[in-house]
Amino acid sequence: MLNVSRATSLAMPASGAEILSADEVQAFVQPQWYAAYTRANHEKHVADQLAGRGVESYLPQYESVRKWKDRKVQLRMPLFPGYVFVRLALQNRLKVLQVPGVAYIVGFAGRPTAVPEEEFARIRGLLQKGLRAEPHRYLEAERRVRVRSGPLEGMEGIVVRRKNGNRLVISLELIQRAVAVDLDGADLEALA
Repeated sequence: MLNVSRATSLAMPASGAEILSADEVQAFVQPQWYAAYTRANHEKHVADQLAGRGVESYLPQYESVRKWKDRKVQLRMPLFPGYVFVRLALQNRLKVLQVPGVAYIVGFAGRPTAVPEEEFARIRGLLQKGLRAEPHRYLEAERRVRVRSGPLEGMEGIVVRRKNGNRLVISLELIQRAVAVDLDGADLEALA
């Protein structure tokens, strides 16, 4: 009974306050994935801090070889520089916003916006398959395709040509970032 009255009190107008829709009330109490924007080069530190506070987070990374004057070093770099994904109910957002290095939770009109589940699942699925992914510039409104066979089966994105073949670019619209992975003779179908 306490939870019901608490949720309904969110929809009750206060003087000058707007009424929340049922979807907004649901987002307030139901955990969803959000993108937390971090200070430059603080992604790993933020992910560690979130884990220490019991907040489920996800920091997609890729392997990168960097050449220094005297040696080569293999580093794990954030796939989406400046972002860590967090799963939380908005009522618990202060657990994230109080972490040193977190600037804000990405959203529109002053309200955090959840990452669409299908976009998040695509990126996570891609990395779970162990394929080599790299950051790519954000692409929009180009001809989209779906992979019908091969290790990327079911993935949707945009195909771009490269010197030695093709790459599938998968974009996250909310943060305007993209990931690219090599396509090796995959069977593709155009999407409308």
